[in-house]
Amino acid sequence: MRLSLDRLYPLLALLLLAGGTVWLERVTRADDPRPNGPARRDPDFIAEDTRLVSFDADGRQRYVLLAERVTSYPFSRITQLENPRLRYDQDGRELLIEAERGQVAQDGEEVYLTGDVRVVRAPAPNSPAMTFTSASLRIWPEVERAETHDSVVLTQGANTARAQGLRTDHLFGTIDLLGDVHIHMPRSRTPR
Repeated sequence: MRLSLDRLYPLLALLLLAGGTVWLERVTRADDPRPNGPARRDPDFIAEDTRLVSFDADGRQRYVLLAERVTSYPFSRITQLENPRLRYDQDGRELLIEAERGQVAQDGEEVYLTGDVRVVRAPAPNSPAMTFTSASLRIWPEVERAETHDSVVLTQGANTARAQGLRTDHLFGTIDLLGDVHIHMPRSRTPR
């Protein structure tokens, strides 16, 4: 039985293609600039005057994260923020969270703010603005939850509360003051 060149041609083409693929893979791998030692520790990007916007499944804006400088470190999967500001619009009322520094971790699921943290919720028709200050605040922006174990001063109108920590769901929907809590609520002056 004699094999014709027409029948061997597809087999030869496949063998040449397989050989070329193996050769190309070895050549490109040999020139790979990645070191065999520990992973890089320098940032993979730095951005200034950034604005990151998060949207829900329906395309509505959930929050905006602003920062003067964002530095991403791929080795630790941490992103550092300078002068971060996290802004929510809740039923037409702005909630603004500011700090000197911040870190984003867990692929954006957690933000840890430090240094003169200040939170302000805009006033409502029958409710004055609410603010609180603390040295730090851990935020889970997607689920609108936050907490701190540093001392907190919370004010709303003339009312003031001091506590050793705070936990909030839906970012001020519910507030749990932690530890030794002191509340000052002046008497309202009502005409008799």
